[in-house]
Amino acid sequence: MKLSKEARKLSRQLLRMSFSDGKLDRKKIASMVNLIAENKPRHYLEALKEYQHLVRLEVEKKKAIIESATPLNRDLGERLVKDLKKRYGDDLSTEFQTNPELLGGLRIKIGDDVWDGSVKSRLHQLQEKL
Repeated sequence: MKLSKEARKLSRQLLRMSFSDGKLDRKKIASMVNLIAENKPRHYLEALKEYQHLVRLEVEKKKAIIESATPLNRDLGERLVKDLKKRYGDDLSTEFQTNPELLGGLRIKIGDDVWDGSVKSRLHQLQEKL
């Protein structure tokens, strides 16, 4: 289903008004949803669905998933988190996962950004070239 221009515009306005000090504010999000649900403007269901999608994308931008073939030692993990927080902000949350399928190296996913320095990825790239 194609999103109407009005719903898209409304959802983006809601998202812009959902921030306090550069961070998503749960209270503002709740008040925006309540306001729209009470007033029920044209295309409000579409707008709320799109707003939910936009909020979810914003939340994902502040969560880093760091995968490695073996558990990382504490120093390397702390250094990695420090560097990521410099780039993405201090409110970045991190989650470390072990994935033996990587064979070696790291894969880091933050929102839409993915850095894949795993051996598995390099082998796949080599296979594609041959």
